[in-house]
Amino acid sequence: MPKLLILYYSRTGNTEKMAEAVAEGAKNVQGTEVTVTYHVKPEELAKFDAMAVGVPTYHHDMTTDIKRLFEETAVKHVDLKGRVGAAFGSYGWSGEAPRMVLEIMKNKFEMRTVEPPLLIKYAPNQNGMEKCREFGKKIAEEALKQIS
Repeated sequence: MPKLLILYYSRTGNTEKMAEAVAEGAKNVQGTEVTVTYHVKPEELAKFDAMAVGVPTYHHDMTTDIKRLFEETAVKHVDLKGRVGAAFGSYGWSGEAPRMVLEIMKNKFEMRTVEPPLLIKYAPNQNGMEKCREFGKKIAEEALKQIS
């Protein structure tokens, strides 16, 4: 049974809505265990087969909390090599943060990334929420392949 972490940061609630919809989609893949949270310790990341990080873009950057998590994960030598990684997020102008997260997952932690990241401008509408559910399903399917 694949274990999927959906970790998110949301100041306005838009990325949180996306995270909930990504979780809905992932749960539709039979046997997938989904954990949704806004906080996790670096050591806990190793318990998951896949991780989707929801991060909005503020001032052309990812949030400090997510950046700090990755820095601590690297310092503590948490091994994420080969695990599935994905990123999503809302944005107002530029949308770089989810791309930055994928780059770190792929190049620093050697994760197998689901690309491209899912980006939604401002608040997700009904179509955007459906894209989130599809994205969650895709991540869970990749995690299932990972453990098969």
